[in-house]
Parts: sequence; C-alpha cells; structure tokens
Amino acid sequence: MGWALGLGRLVPGWLRAAAFWASAAAVVGLSLTPVAHLPPLVFDLWDKAQHALGFLVLTWLGLWAYPRHTRRVLVGLLLLGGWIEWAQSATGWRHGDWLDWLADAVGVAAAAGVLWALRSRTAPPL
Repeated sequence: MGWALGLGRLVPGWLRAAAFWASAAAVVGLSLTPVAHLPPLVFDLWDKAQHALGFLVLTWLGLWAYPRHTRRVLVGLLLLGGWIEWAQSATGWRHGDWLDWLADAVGVAAAAGVLWALRSRTAPPL
C-alpha cells in the first residue's frame, strides 16, 4: 500500500515494520489494561467504531510494512483480534465481546478493500 502512496521508497522497511509492531503492541497492551487505568478518551467514538478504526490502521501499517505478505497480514490480524477478545474474557477486569472481534474484522476488510482498489487502479494494463 505504501507504494501506492509513494511512501514505500521514502521510509525504510525496518522502520515500517517497527511502526507496525509497535502499534500492534500498543493495541494489545491497551486492550488488556484495566479500564480504570486507561487515559481519558481522546475521541468519543462508539466502541465498535474504535475497534474498526484501530484495526484499519493496523492493517494499513501491516500491509505497508509487509506488502508481499498480504494474506499473512490479514489472517494474522484477524487472529490477533480474536485472541484479544479471548484474553480479555480471561481477565477479571475486562470482558471479551465477539462483536468487538467482528468490528476488528470490518476494519481489516475495509483496509484490504482500499488496498485492492488502489492496486487495481495503479496496476499497469496488460
């Protein structure tokens, strides 16, 4: 996706990967932190929209960092979303919600759809 935005050549691969993994770690950490310890809401968005937006950004970063591994990134993020919900249900302070995982999947699918549209638009004609 970075090549479509012209950023693929400007940002080294290791830095793109670091941005993706740091963001994924932040999502996991914030998802498992007790709500009382979280910072006040920056954006007052509906919970499901926050999930979709968060995973849209993670997907974009993952596909930017690993453009040749689209399927792995997409499946991996879907699994991560499911694991987070499972892990939340195992804590005594958070509650897993499979509708949250569905919202994560919507974010992954939205980013994948944008990627597909950009690729088909920028692909050279046969």
